[in-house]
Amino acid sequence: MKKSIAVLGSTGSIGKNLINIIQKNRHDFKVELLTTDKNYKELFKQVTKLNVRHVIINNKISYQKALRKKNNKRLKIYNSFNHFNKIFKNKVDYTMSSISGLDGLKPTLDIIKHTKTIAIANKESIICGWNLISQEIKKYNVNFIPVDSEHFSIWYAIKKNNVNIDNIILTASGGPFYKLPISKFKDIKIFQALRHPNWNMGKKISIDSATMMNKVFEIIEAKKIFNIKYRNLSILIHPRSYIHAIIKFSDGIIKLIAHDTDMKIPIYNTLYDDFRRKIRTKRIDIEKLNNLKLDKINKNKFPMVKIIKNLPEKNSLFETILVTANDEYVKLFLKNKIKFTDISKKLFSLIKIKEFHKYRSISPKNINDIIKLNNYVRMKINSKGI
Repeated sequence: MKKSIAVLGSTGSIGKNLINIIQKNRHDFKVELLTTDKNYKELFKQVTKLNVRHVIINNKISYQKALRKKNNKRLKIYNSFNHFNKIFKNKVDYTMSSISGLDGLKPTLDIIKHTKTIAIANKESIICGWNLISQEIKKYNVNFIPVDSEHFSIWYAIKKNNVNIDNIILTASGGPFYKLPISKFKDIKIFQALRHPNWNMGKKISIDSATMMNKVFEIIEAKKIFNIKYRNLSILIHPRSYIHAIIKFSDGIIKLIAHDTDMKIPIYNTLYDDFRRKIRTKRIDIEKLNNLKLDKINKNKFPMVKIIKNLPEKNSLFETILVTANDEYVKLFLKNKIKFTDISKKLFSLIKIKEFHKYRSISPKNINDIIKLNNYVRMKINSKGI
């Protein structure tokens, strides 16, 4: 029997990789739902390839354009995520949640009851709303798999048995500025920050990689997903990006999870979690194994990682402040309105503001708490110029 699939954010990088895998293995899958925000042209191509009957186009203008361009009588087009109850008569076997940013949190929460397994590639949802997501997962008895290469690697290594973990190390490539002298950081240009040495990524995540904020976020994700204290989580620079996580167990065993820098590998394994299919990959790279090179982070070069020491152990709204503020400062840098080094400086200044301290001890009770704070922080930054 074919596995039924829903994809939230099918026209993004993760979504496209997943669609490519499904297309090559069409005898194994039936896609029930695809969604996009604006890219209805790419969505229509996916619909044709996979004979999909239900799509959601969240952007109103793109939705109207899609209705006019539609030539498939069987295709039903919806304009919001409020139609899940109409679309799903039964639970689908697998859902990929890969809508970028906090926009992905509500549809992720809403679709959990309609799926047997949810694979989440949206880090903002996990960082800001993990307590809400985990409640829904438990309530509806849903299997959860993280998609980020680091967290997938940890999940794959422990397979839910994390009671004997001593500590976990996440690896970071070092981004484009690992070897750049700190004296030159003040002159970093946008095109330089977007030039990741190992991964082909979108602009936002490329900048986060360059500042190392992505590793701060990944530490937060790991803490929440695997219920591990921050003191037992750390980061090492690994320029080749071959090892994705190192796990030390209390019995002395250490596991190193390695794979090529190809997101198809974690995506493929989340899709085929319940039965194994061979995936074409490169041979084991002996040269990389002989030159793994692990290094400590220079915190003067990458001050963002200092945030980790001050993170609250419990789920809190402080994480929403971090995500929102970083997002806004990255936008300002990409618009050439602030310098690269200003991203971290402004973020540290903002989180020191007294009115934000209380959020360190407040846990989000619902999604509205997160959305309200997200909007307030954005307004504060853009109106006050902080």
